[in-house]
This record gives sequence, C-alpha cells and structure tokens, in this order.
Amino acid sequence: MKRLKWFIGAIALMSAIGLIIIKPLPFLFYHDLPHVAFFGRALFILLLCCLLLLWRLIKGPTGADRIVVLDILGVMLVGLCAILTIPTGRSWYIDIAIAWTLQSFISTLALAKYLEGKGFDE
Repeated sequence: MKRLKWFIGAIALMSAIGLIIIKPLPFLFYHDLPHVAFFGRALFILLLCCLLLLWRLIKGPTGADRIVVLDILGVMLVGLCAILTIPTGRSWYIDIAIAWTLQSFISTLALAKYLEGKGFDE
C-alpha cells in the first residue's frame, strides 16, 4: 500500500511539473522581457515545492521534521522573492527576502538554544 501511495504521488508530481513546463502561466511579468516563460515556469515550480512543503509540515511525524520543513520553506520563499524581483522590476522583493533570511537565522539560533536546554541569556 505504501508503494502505491508513493507511485501515485510521483505520477501527480511529474504531471504537475510536466504541465508547468508545457504550459507556463506568466502573470505579473512584463511581456517584453526575453525570458518571461522561464520565470513563469520557475515561479510555478517553486510554488509547487512550497505546497509540498506545507503538506509535509501538516503531515510531519515529529517536531524536528516540522522545524526542518519551516527552514526549507524559508529558503524557498527567499528564492521566490528573487525570482519575482527580476521580471517584475520591483526591488522591494529583495528587501522582503533579506528580512525573511534574518528572521529565519534568528529562529534557527533560538531553536538550537532550546534543544540544548539553555536559556536565551546564556
């Protein structure tokens, strides 16, 4: 039964990526840029990865799995902001990415302190 679930999940994932590659849906982008289709595909692949990470966050069996998913989700969101910066021409996406990266680093440090059993003032 477990292999059947993995097989169905792999087929669904491959069909979603295939659909993204065959038919990108560029929106928010200036259509006079040379690689609009590439940015559209990259955006939707990252969104698909974020949805899979959110599913793993809900389904994760342990708290450590959920923490790792949150850290990876932060990296995905920084990549999403970087991809949105180029075709839209709005530089404030980079500011959001920098703020998210700093917040993610601080939360990782706080989690490490908590897992070691130390207080925040040590």
